[in-house]
Amino acid sequence: MKIVYVVPGPMDDQEAKRREGLLKEWAFPSTHVEVRTVNQGPASIESAYEEYLSIPETAKLMVEAEKEGFNGAVLGCAGDPGLDAYRELTKEMVVMGPGVSSLHAAALRGHRFSVLTVTDSTVPGVYDLVDKAGLQSKFVSVRAVNIPVLDLAKDRKGTLEKLLEHGREVLKDGADSIVLGCMSMGFLEVAEDMEKELGVPVINPAKAALKLTESFAHIGYAHSKKAFHTPPKLESGKVNSLDELLFVK
Repeated sequence: MKIVYVVPGPMDDQEAKRREGLLKEWAFPSTHVEVRTVNQGPASIESAYEEYLSIPETAKLMVEAEKEGFNGAVLGCAGDPGLDAYRELTKEMVVMGPGVSSLHAAALRGHRFSVLTVTDSTVPGVYDLVDKAGLQSKFVSVRAVNIPVLDLAKDRKGTLEKLLEHGREVLKDGADSIVLGCMSMGFLEVAEDMEKELGVPVINPAKAALKLTESFAHIGYAHSKKAFHTPPKLESGKVNSLDELLFVK
């Protein structure tokens, strides 16, 4: 089985390799995992505008991955930017968004969940994801630790302390499971530490999305093309590439 982890923005080669190493540790031994990054796009995603900026180049990587025979793709952002578009552009490759995947995982592990995200600017996107997942009745709250994405790993101990502080607050809100709402949080491997300290399930979005992708690919569960239609111009052959869908006057 071949799975690609697609980072929707440029990333330092060393960090990309580190993340690839962790994904390989988490994957089944028979799974080949590869990290790919786009050449241009936002350095991190902390707003709706940055989400939109990330989509065109990421879409090209997704299409290329399916042509190369990858069985599954994990989108490397817990906001799931462009997930529906990537599913429109692919047919048999499993394309998994870590945001919605993690929300469902939390709902399966408990009755009610909360989300810990990076900045206040990403809070509205969490509400949108909960709506898309259809999990409003299980959603308790969302809180931002207000540490920028690119600063999370600079002080792992400090980041963990902030996550624990806000984790205790969402437990008071009534949550019995917690979702980490950022892939960079996932790659800090703090979920297990938080579970020990807080005594409730804490969902690592990177790990959850990878394992769900493996499972879906193994049993042949791709997305429904009745739900995610191929763009009509591509389907009919009026255009032959993603670039041709962009009309330039």
